[in-house]
Amino acid sequence: MQSTSRFRFMKSRHVARITALHATMNDFQYDRHAHEEYALGVTLAGRQDFFSNGEFHRSPPGSVITLHPDEVHDGHAGGGDALDYVMLYIHPDELDPLIANAMGVQGLQATRLAPTLMKDVPLRDEIIALSRMIEEQETSQIEQEYALYRIAAHLAERAGNFAPNERARRPDSLLERAKDFIHENARYDISLDDISHSANISKYHFLRTFRTQYGITPHQYVLNCRVNAARRHLENGESVMEAALCCGFSDLSHFNRRFKRIYGMTPRQYQAHIFT
Repeated sequence: MQSTSRFRFMKSRHVARITALHATMNDFQYDRHAHEEYALGVTLAGRQDFFSNGEFHRSPPGSVITLHPDEVHDGHAGGGDALDYVMLYIHPDELDPLIANAMGVQGLQATRLAPTLMKDVPLRDEIIALSRMIEEQETSQIEQEYALYRIAAHLAERAGNFAPNERARRPDSLLERAKDFIHENARYDISLDDISHSANISKYHFLRTFRTQYGITPHQYVLNCRVNAARRHLENGESVMEAALCCGFSDLSHFNRRFKRIYGMTPRQYQAHIFT
């Protein structure tokens, strides 16, 4: 099969901390990783196969994918055809207040808003519409803000009717403490002893339970945190080398490989997309 993998990232010029991705892929596979943002996507053509929330999913055309912040997932084209999809990455600071307002509450308390994979035509259309607004960069601020509000309102309605699967694992407080330590110290050369000590659990218990809980090894999670932090530096206009060194990558080639496995392109290519 001829390679047709293409990735186009665009940041909204009107609403802070929203990025749209339009991707076509058949020969690329994302490593397991997590984002700091909500990821709301729609499969346009082909089939998207991915692991998330402890389960394997197959997303046919028209399906809506909802990934919550820090939710580990991977992804690749399934079924032999090229995959075409859009994804909105929306920071919780942008989306959570809108959802809370629509729900009539003061704040979201670790609420799971919707199933990972679902059929929802209105939400599908709203995600596609905002993605196109950002990609084409021809709409006004009020249009994009209203489109985001419509998505938030729909998710709020979904959250009121959604009962999470009882099999979904509740976060372990000690492991959450370990994750917080990783986030705060990922740029340093931290060890398993450092991380497990921060959570007051044995290294071996930590190793065993972390992957069971999150579907990713501690080492992979540290690298993931470094890549996410480096992406922020790139979006602030810092050089690839500065971003790598600030976030714990001493080897630029290693940074390039890790970044591409998550975003489908090199850091320099990503920066070129963002500032186009």
